[in-house]
Amino acid sequence: MKITDIQFGMLRVPLKTPFKTALRTVDRVEDIVVMVHTDTGHVGYGEAPATAVITGDTHGSIIDAIRQYIAPRLIGQDVANLNRITQSIQGAMEKNSSAKAAVEIAVYDLWGQLYGAPLYKLLGGGDPVITTDITISVDYIDKMVADSLAAVERGFESLKIKVGKDIGVDIERVKAIHAAVEGRALLRLDANQGWTAKQAVYALQTLEDAGVKLELVEQPVKARDLAGMRYVTERVHTPVMADESVFGPQEVIDLIRMRAADIINIKLMKTGGLSNAIRIADIASLYGVECMIGCMLEAAISVTAAVHLAVAKADAITKVDLDGPSLAQFNPVDGGVIFDESEISVTDAPGLGIREIRGLEPVA
Repeated sequence: MKITDIQFGMLRVPLKTPFKTALRTVDRVEDIVVMVHTDTGHVGYGEAPATAVITGDTHGSIIDAIRQYIAPRLIGQDVANLNRITQSIQGAMEKNSSAKAAVEIAVYDLWGQLYGAPLYKLLGGGDPVITTDITISVDYIDKMVADSLAAVERGFESLKIKVGKDIGVDIERVKAIHAAVEGRALLRLDANQGWTAKQAVYALQTLEDAGVKLELVEQPVKARDLAGMRYVTERVHTPVMADESVFGPQEVIDLIRMRAADIINIKLMKTGGLSNAIRIADIASLYGVECMIGCMLEAAISVTAAVHLAVAKADAITKVDLDGPSLAQFNPVDGGVIFDESEISVTDAPGLGIREIRGLEPVA
């Protein structure tokens, strides 16, 4: 099975409600879909969103990176040579992690199809059912409480609360949500780099003193402020999770050595795909550090790949934040994993199991 061509499409899916964080507001998924074709007729699917404020990738840069730098290295390569192909992808250029991720996901899909097995089994196997949280966007307090209660009624047992806009209002937001869902759902805070280190300590200690028990707080300070992250980690009881501070394996090692965080958030769009994500999970497992598997605002293609990874690396990946498809008005992907509110199930279809993507717009 040799790679013969790489084609692109644009996938647009409206969200149920606007997705609001301290960094941005989005009302629909708009992702580049990558289709890697082979001489056997098999097609591998990958996907990447434009997340300029986090990874630096835009739709245009994703397409250009793949077309001009990555694709020429892959045409003619045998899918069986997975390590060689992933090295070619990662070495094609610096940065551009989302572009690399989209292609790697498609190649791993083909690798599974080549051997007629679901990807998670080739990566080590596991229990093919996981449970995700759901994101509660930053908004007025009453709206966030209502959204939290609605999520609990739908069966979600973990809520990821977006904060980081205004420290005083953030504290009141969390108190109100905690009072509304106490005993029915775990709360995870995501500050999206919205606080300083001292603000984070103040907010978390205030919440802890008020009896609000949090499962974790995600990226309370700026991505490059590892000293600030360690400052927070050393002063609060709430576990601190690094997200934007960690893209690749070397950053994970540095963060663990600094003891700057308690948990690592793995996202395929940050790691450049599955190969580095696997390395991060293995490094974290070696050090006894927990991981979460997360996603950007992605549809079910790349999230399916993340689910397969989570199943295969469940010893390290103990928390799941793969709610992107649940936030959309519909799932345009035929096949892949099965999303049933908080429960995500993997089928035994080869590779990622994706058969068709409806509504895909061609990209010249």
